[in-house]
Amino acid sequence: MDEQINTHLSQVQIWKRIFLMLLFAVVITMVRWLAWAVILLQLFFVLVSGEKNPHILNFGRGLAIYDYHLLLYLTFGTDALPFPFSPWNMQADLQYPDEK
Repeated sequence: MDEQINTHLSQVQIWKRIFLMLLFAVVITMVRWLAWAVILLQLFFVLVSGEKNPHILNFGRGLAIYDYHLLLYLTFGTDALPFPFSPWNMQADLQYPDEK
């Protein structure tokens, strides 16, 4: 058992994943704050004009999909790296890793 743990701890890909997870944990916090700014901006726009701003709407959708990608990566739901390691406009339907 100890030998197996030592083998896992010596793998570079695990340490790379840990580093990226810490980085994306900070990024997802900033994304959530940005999402609140989008929410408030869209709310203000609706109150003033009575209509949704399509540019804010599209940005909010993109931000929500990015948040989804981040959560999938952080919870080991996918091995696909989120932006900036993949395109910003990556589709919401990601390939899931095979369950073992």
